[in-house]
Amino acid sequence: MDIVSTSLDLSPNALRVMQKRYLKKNEEGNVVETPEEMFRRIAKSIAAADINFGREFSEVEVVETEFYNLMTSLDFLPNSPTLMNAGRRLGQLSACFVLPIGDSMESIFDAVKNAAIIHKSGGGTGFSFSRLRPNGDVVGSTKGISSGPVSFMTVFDTATEAVKQGGTRRGANMGMLRVDHPDILEFITCKDNDHRLNNFNISVALTAEFMEAVERDSEYELINPRKGTVVKTLRARDVFGLIVKHAWRNGEPGIVFLDRINDCNPTPGAGEIESTNPCGEQPLLPFESCNLGSINLSHMLKEAPGSSLCEVDWERLKDVTHKAVHFLDNVIDVNRYPLKEIEENTRANRKIGLGVMGWADMLIRMGIPYNSERALELAEKVMGFIQGEGKKASEALAMERGTFPNFGGSIYNGKRKLRNATVTTIAPTGSLSILAGCSSGIEPLFAVSFVRNVLEGTKLVEVNQYFEMAAKDGGFWSRELMEKISESSSLRDFEEIPDDVKDVFVTAHDITPEDHIRMQAAFQKYVDNAVSKTVNFPNNATMEDVENVYLLAYESGCKGVTVYRDGSREEQVLSVKSKEEITVTETVTADIRSGKIVPRKRPDVINGTTRAMHTGCGGLYVTINADENGMPFEVFNQIGKAGGCAASQSEAIGRLVSLALRCNIVPEEIAKQLKGISCHQPAWVKGGKISSCADAIAKAIEGFRMTDCDGNGNGKKESVAMMIGACPECGGAVEHEGGCAICRDCGFTKCG
Repeated sequence: MDIVSTSLDLSPNALRVMQKRYLKKNEEGNVVETPEEMFRRIAKSIAAADINFGREFSEVEVVETEFYNLMTSLDFLPNSPTLMNAGRRLGQLSACFVLPIGDSMESIFDAVKNAAIIHKSGGGTGFSFSRLRPNGDVVGSTKGISSGPVSFMTVFDTATEAVKQGGTRRGANMGMLRVDHPDILEFITCKDNDHRLNNFNISVALTAEFMEAVERDSEYELINPRKGTVVKTLRARDVFGLIVKHAWRNGEPGIVFLDRINDCNPTPGAGEIESTNPCGEQPLLPFESCNLGSINLSHMLKEAPGSSLCEVDWERLKDVTHKAVHFLDNVIDVNRYPLKEIEENTRANRKIGLGVMGWADMLIRMGIPYNSERALELAEKVMGFIQGEGKKASEALAMERGTFPNFGGSIYNGKRKLRNATVTTIAPTGSLSILAGCSSGIEPLFAVSFVRNVLEGTKLVEVNQYFEMAAKDGGFWSRELMEKISESSSLRDFEEIPDDVKDVFVTAHDITPEDHIRMQAAFQKYVDNAVSKTVNFPNNATMEDVENVYLLAYESGCKGVTVYRDGSREEQVLSVKSKEEITVTETVTADIRSGKIVPRKRPDVINGTTRAMHTGCGGLYVTINADENGMPFEVFNQIGKAGGCAASQSEAIGRLVSLALRCNIVPEEIAKQLKGISCHQPAWVKGGKISSCADAIAKAIEGFRMTDCDGNGNGKKESVAMMIGACPECGGAVEHEGGCAICRDCGFTKCG
């Protein structure tokens, strides 16, 4: 597929993502618009809302040009559904939805239907299952027994899986349950199986009463939501410990502080908040949606007088903030909502979520380490400024257009007139930050230099543009050094790099979990909704480390927490390597005689794992055995159909793969050769498309989890930095950020 040409300042990777996900295509799947035409389409559609408020056509044209320049400069970008659908037939522009689920079969399956409609339109959905009666409770109409919230979550998960196959954006869900629900223990453990509920993020809604019980080490009550009666009591610290244990194990469940969220509910007269969107940053009332957008902070800078560093350009930031609020408010009026109830509730509160991206880039260009007090101070100052100017912009719109209809029952009544019940949100910006060519959300850099998969399986070392400039200015740049850095999660072990450069170019793995939380809390002080951020832990972090971060988040005013411990998910693949990691060269035992490579001998006893892979030829069982260093050593394949061509070919592939492994060919290179081979009968599974048996074997090799120990069973001195899985669409590495997962190669996102 040829990359479209453009005069805009877009990177090749941004163009690839734009072509794949955002540009209009014809029925044959060919791109039929340029990036300029896409931005013009969006600007024209969103500016048209001004006609409703008495503006002349010539004035609307001026607004259209402002919006076009706002986006093409990459100073601001709206959320993905707006980029995809504005000015097109579908016209659904919101990213976030929350749907209610009542305690009846009719309400449950109405929610399933409504979620399918929303997923089809490109949105993500959040649910609270807290109103459902617990497992084992009596069903009054039939005198049967209820199966409880977790069983019904599987229905939503299956429906999402069916809908997402043909969509431009994958459907994603948030499942939430109050900590005082009788089924809370089952909910906390519901994702112990990594292949269950894969279309859900799950979070426990923690109450203030529960957190007080944790602090006092006392018991708390579980309440049957149908009767409102106490079912039993549990020791709060035991439940808290179970949450911590599972979050340490695989990152879920997350936690949200539900009472704190409702204390900040701007429209308590309109109802109680029970859930959030899939990434947790947008608390919403039932049948409410929100549209989001992000300011590129890396552009909100100017040269500091007498310095090579930059300072914040407050005037530019003010101008962009006001235009962005205008843009997002207009989205509410031109949006085509998937359900009538959503349209009514969204228009009644007119919530918008203006956030930021490029925060790490801003700090780098100002010479401020991410994990410093100066960074925290600047975070409060910048977000406080955006919040203040955003409210002023909303006030100006209210003077012209009127307040939001539920204003009378809001916390603002009698204080200040606003057009929007909320103005600010900090969302993950995976795809948007690729388009804008900046760091994601408020996350630190994941890596300074990394290997990117490009077309036809070619790998390209890509270096952070600011680090490359610093390296050249400092006289320590070399291609060899950049390649070495791409294999590491940090700069701290490279003696040729000055300490002041290392301090500024810190990565997510240099920063303590406490520093992650402090940064989240600094932004949360000036955000109406919530902040999406991942708290990264090294692989050797303890459960006590996770618990301490949860308590710090509660004490520092965060509304929720998402944690991720490196290497804690089964499907991970290697992304960057620590200096002490055992490499292929250290495991070479093959004799080289007369220029021939002799495969390593097989030991009498060897351990491994078997994966069941679904293919068009039937079930394929791939067994991968590892050597003493945890590296893949041999592969055996058995297909469900005994005998025949498929069985013989899969056996042959296994023998050749084993031969290559025993001759020390890197597993990634073997997988690359097999991956993407197509046959006449592909299969679709939760991880994506399986093109053939060879493709299935490649994916099994990629999914093989390497051990965290050396050959003597000892833990490595430094944990291996990992990403969660291979991208199901392009095969690139997927990293965890902002409570979600994003492929930096193609823009794929797990969360819709």
